[in-house]
Amino acid sequence: MAARLDHIARQAGVSKATVSRVLNERPGVSPKARSAVLTAMDVLGYERPIGLRPRSSGLVGLITAELQNPVFPFFAQVIETALARHGYTAVLCTQTPEGAGEDEYVGMLLDRGVSGILFVSGLHADTTIDRSRYHTLMRRRLPIVFVNGDLPGLGVPCVSCDDVAAGRTAARHLIELGHRRIGFVNGPLRYSTVQRRLAGFRAALREMGGGYDADLIELSPFDVEGGQSAASLLVERGATALVCGSDLMALGAVRAVRRHGLKVPEDVSVVGADDSPLMSFTDPPLTTVRQPVQAMGVAAVRALLDEIKGRPAKAAEYLFQPELVVRSSTRARWTRHDGDAAPPGAR
Repeated sequence: MAARLDHIARQAGVSKATVSRVLNERPGVSPKARSAVLTAMDVLGYERPIGLRPRSSGLVGLITAELQNPVFPFFAQVIETALARHGYTAVLCTQTPEGAGEDEYVGMLLDRGVSGILFVSGLHADTTIDRSRYHTLMRRRLPIVFVNGDLPGLGVPCVSCDDVAAGRTAARHLIELGHRRIGFVNGPLRYSTVQRRLAGFRAALREMGGGYDADLIELSPFDVEGGQSAASLLVERGATALVCGSDLMALGAVRAVRRHGLKVPEDVSVVGADDSPLMSFTDPPLTTVRQPVQAMGVAAVRALLDEIKGRPAKAAEYLFQPELVVRSSTRARWTRHDGDAAPPGAR
């Protein structure tokens, strides 16, 4: 350490005591001397302490859930494009079960001196997590914005799809098609987005004069296999239609229906969520509740940049309305009339 101090001091033309004060971020050093010490460190190849590293005004952290679900690459693309228009570069961090988690990525982004962080469907959507990780970032005055998954009372702007409306919209569509045995397939209940969609689903059933059957609710992992497993159980219980928590889960549900020797939509109607790219090309093309990713991504970037520029948005949740996109995976449920023969595949 003494040799390093001497090396830096000689290069900067200051005393070792001055170098020590700069490295330990102590007062009593003129701006000119501080600049000389930092320049000397850079010239000599010494790594600056974290607190002395320059903050890059051009970098923004973007932490997303795994990219297996096509909606997350879509969010990343929209956000990266919007940031680029304002001269910022996104540092994309993708969470996977085997890779780094959100906390590790946050530490890395802080080391890189990012100007802010956008969290897309991250731990903030988990109602059981420890909030202190976000309080720590706020104490550092690092601008952050959440996408999908508000944490009430935390004071962080959040841009969300209206999940209550999404659950209600999907259920009403199926009810209007004549379905009454409607199953709900979604992810773990600890996520606020799932809780809200379930609330909307139940509300639609009540509003249409019916009630919900707890036996027709299955929660599983947010992937194709999870959707298939949950849907299989619901089909065995007589569900004629399924509301799924994501398009991937819906594709798993279609597979489950077929493995029971049934057809979509002739025997079981299926509704997805998000309207991920390529859902219009699946077999059958998927009816889904579209998440307004473009508008949400742009709004999230705008909120973060306002925070960065010292014009913070109101710390509230901004809800964007979903849109039902009707394709070929849903149809009216056939109802027998006296004297009518049931069409092939009708239930």
